[in-house]
Amino acid sequence: MNIEDTFGLPTQDIFKEIDKSKQKITVSTVSRRYGKIITLISGFNKSFDIKGTAKHLKEKLACGGTVKDNVIELQGNHQKQVKPILVKLGFPEDSIID
Repeated sequence: MNIEDTFGLPTQDIFKEIDKSKQKITVSTVSRRYGKIITLISGFNKSFDIKGTAKHLKEKLACGGTVKDNVIELQGNHQKQVKPILVKLGFPEDSIID
């Protein structure tokens, strides 16, 4: 935990960690046109930096994707690989449902 030197209060980082622990994230797959499978990751708060998380997931999984209506859409079936990456990003393991 980072503490400010001036006032002795926690820095903004602690609030991001608290925000991550309150979310219930769901990982699922959906079949789209022509039998293509996409992975959907939903359940993020509106105040959370979802685009940064999507970018990190796309880099780690080497796939394309987008963010639509507060849901991360990844190209391909990555249901089993997403949970360990989210845990490394600081999300509690028990808050991720796959």
